[in-house]
Parts: sequence; C-alpha cells; structure tokens
Amino acid sequence: MNKTSEFPDDPEVLKALLQAAQTQLLKQEVQLSQQEVHIQLKEEVIVRLEKLVADYKAAQYGRKSEKADPDQYMLAFEDLETAIAATQCEAENIAPRTLERKKRKTNRGKLPGHLPRIEVVIEPIETTCACGCACHVIGEDVSERLDVIPAQFRVIVTRRPKYACRACEEGVKQAPAPDHIVEAGLPSEATLAHVITSKYADHCPLYRQAQIYARQGIDLDRSTLADWVGRSANELKPVFEALLGELKTSTKLFMDETPAPVLDPGRRKTKTGYFWALARDDRPWNGPEPPGVAFTYAPSRSGEVAEEILRDFEGVLQVDGYAGYNRLLKRQKNPVVLAYCWSHARRKLYEVARNKTAPVAEEGLRQIGELYQIEKTIRGKKPEERLVVRQERSRALIEAFEEWLNNHRAKISRKSPLGEALNYIAKYWNGLIRFLDDGRIELDSNSVERTIRPITLNRKNALFAGHDAGAENWAMLASLIETCKLGGINPHAYLKDTLTKIAKGHKQSKINELLPWNFAEKESQGGA
Repeated sequence: MNKTSEFPDDPEVLKALLQAAQTQLLKQEVQLSQQEVHIQLKEEVIVRLEKLVADYKAAQYGRKSEKADPDQYMLAFEDLETAIAATQCEAENIAPRTLERKKRKTNRGKLPGHLPRIEVVIEPIETTCACGCACHVIGEDVSERLDVIPAQFRVIVTRRPKYACRACEEGVKQAPAPDHIVEAGLPSEATLAHVITSKYADHCPLYRQAQIYARQGIDLDRSTLADWVGRSANELKPVFEALLGELKTSTKLFMDETPAPVLDPGRRKTKTGYFWALARDDRPWNGPEPPGVAFTYAPSRSGEVAEEILRDFEGVLQVDGYAGYNRLLKRQKNPVVLAYCWSHARRKLYEVARNKTAPVAEEGLRQIGELYQIEKTIRGKKPEERLVVRQERSRALIEAFEEWLNNHRAKISRKSPLGEALNYIAKYWNGLIRFLDDGRIELDSNSVERTIRPITLNRKNALFAGHDAGAENWAMLASLIETCKLGGINPHAYLKDTLTKIAKGHKQSKINELLPWNFAEKESQGGA
C-alpha cells in the first residue's frame, strides 16, 4: 500500500493504520536506543577488563620489592581475578536478548575421584512419543559440580555398661574409661587437632574459631579453646624436643630469625622477641634425611641464643649476614662452618639497581643470575655431581665476579649505597663461595626463609603473642605443622594420630616414632 490511491477511504481505518505505523516506529526507536546502550556498556566493560588485565600483569610480572611476601601477591591476584570474573559476567548479562549468547569456554579441570558422588537423574516430563509409543534411552549428558557441606560437628557418646553377679554380688565389672588429652573435657583428639591446625596452619585465631562454632550452635568461649591448645602443647612438647634433637644430628642445616611481638603485661605494651628457625632440607642434593624445621622462641636476638640452640650441632650452617652467628666460629667443641647466602648479596645490589640508574649494580645482578642458572641444572642431583659442575662452570664465574668486585670497590665510595652493597659481598666472600667446595651447600638460605613465611602470616592475624610462654607454644606447634607441610603430610591427620597415641600412653623411650616423617611412612604403608 505504497500509493495514495491504495489507501482506504474510511477515516477510521486510516487512523488505525497510522497508529500501527507509529507503534512500529516507536518500537524500532526503542530497539535502536537499547542497542546503543548495550554498545556503550560493552565499551565500558572492555575498558575495565583491559585495566584489570593490565593490573594483573603488573602484579604478576612487574617489578616488585624482594622483601614482599609472595602471599601478598596472591591476595592481589584473588581480588583481580574476582573483579575480572564479575565484569565478564556483567558483559554476558547486558548482551541483547535477541542475540544468541556464546557458551563461555572454561577449563575447570577434573574433580578428584575419591570424592563421594551423589547422582541426580532429571527425567523429561513426558517420555511417550507423539505416535503413542514409549521412548527409550539413547544416551545422556553428564555434568559434575563441586558441592560443599559446611564443617559438621558430631558428638561421640561413650557408654560403659556395668555388670554384676546376682548370685554372689561380690563386685561390679566395668571397662575403664579411655584416656584423653583433656580429661573429663568436651574435645576429642580430632577436635584438638582441628583447633591447632586452624590456628597455626590456616592462621585462624581462636576468637574467629569460636565464632565459627557458634554458627553451628556450639557455644565455646575463646578461653576454653586456648585451654585445649595449651594442654595439647604440653603433651606435644616431648615430640618437639625430639624433632629439634633429630635436626641437630644433621651435618648441614639452615638458620634464620624473625621478630615476634609479645605483649608485656606489666608495661601494657609489646616487646620484641624472636623466633629462631632451624631447618633441614636435603632435597636439593638428594640427601637421605627428610626435611624438617624447628622454631625456638627467645626474648632477644643475641648470638648467645643461636649458640645455645646449636649447642650439640657440628657441621655446615647456612645463614644470612647477621653478625651474631660469628660466636659459633669461636667455640672449640662442635665446630661450625658458616656458609652465607647469595640471595642476600643479590638483594643489596637489587636495592641499588631498582631505579635503573646503576649499571654497575645491574652488571652484578646479571653475573649472579648466571650462577643461579647453573644451579637449576643440578638441583636434585647428588653432591658429587653438583660439585663437578660447579668446579667446571661456576668457579670461572666466581673468579670473574671477584675481579669485577675488587675493581669497582677501588673506584666507588664506600659510603655510597653501591659501595655499601659491594662491601657487604666482600665482607662475607669466603662464606659465599663455600658452595664451590661442598655439593651439599645451596646458593642461598631461601629454604629456611620459606618456612618462616607462615609465621609472619600468623603474626599478622594475631598481631602479637600474649606472653613469652604463649610464644614458646606457638613456636613448638608451628614446628610440627611446618615440618608436616615440608613433607607433604596432612597436619590435621598427623596431630590427630599423635595426640591419640599420647593419650593412650605412648612410651617416652619411643618418642621418635611420633615424628612427622615416621607418620608419613606409616601412611604410605597403610598403617595410619
């Protein structure tokens, strides 16, 4: 009806046609407006996504302080990834309904086979064909989704029947009550293990745990949980002492220390104590002993503390440049050889080179990087093999580095930042190059620094220890948990098993059987 001659003569019909045309035109205008809005929103989403991706790359690959805890970057990644997912979801939601949405490709991995499966079968509403015949199954689509049930608590009710003879009535027979860590208390050994693991492995303070229990209707005061932890710590103390003694029988150890703020009740302030970490990790040179770490709390950082901790130790100790360790070199009995850390030497140069204005420092970093590249090729090999490679490849680099170091020390002011960095390396030179003559020695002491990171995380959550004795318990329980983690052992399973054995009267003469790596061996043999 494009020609005017084709229009109807009836005014009412014309009016109806006009209204229909106006309605259609209005719909088109609304659709165009919605499309413009969708385009604008999509552009905004794209800009936000690009910014988030840039931030993500900067956090992952950008320059960052060497002193920063990697777990802090994990927090940043979590927030960035959450924001990216939310923005992508928003982009999907604003897509015009008329357009077919593409199915988002995901790589969810495979859910573990050991998890229990609850199958849900969704049948069609109608399984009869239009012709009247019953349909039969020709296939199915199967999908799996991860489901979770919040931590469930249960009550173990122990009944001990009493038996008596009706004829003689000489006495009552009853099985003895089982022994527990907390006598006549509420918790099982599994509960004690859960509280300890949550506090020292998952960094969840006791007051937060009390809140979690409260959500399940279990009213437990924080002081009650603290009492449970204290009693458990007292029972586990012999295991910790056995762990520390076992580590000191090694011939190659790492040592480091970290501040531990402790509340000083008399002054209503915090004082600074220290956790001293003594670690063994022979895996880089394929050593026979399992990895482990023992933390010791001390109120000071004096070298006397390190000397006391290492009283019976004899061998190689790899440390940073703290002067307190020099006391170990002076003792006549149980001599100690100090090997120093190239990571700390590198850090000194990095602090100078970070602004890209010190080519000398950058050159030093490059040479140290070559040493680390060689170490990658021999990690996990036997000491003899490592020694051969170091003599053939690393020694030449060390000789060139020493010449470079001496030349620049003669030209650069000792009081400048670069001069101080070079002097630091020169001061500890003999200990830094000790790895050339001993295949067991690592290039750095990062092994022990990694064991300290969980201590710092727990310290951030707890802010400070409430007392010196509390810090000692903290160090002791953290030792057992971190040793479990080094050996790939479930801390909760280990603590539950160990506390149960202690409650049943495990012999003190066989305390070494309760060390974490012995639990791991029993697990692998199906005995735990």
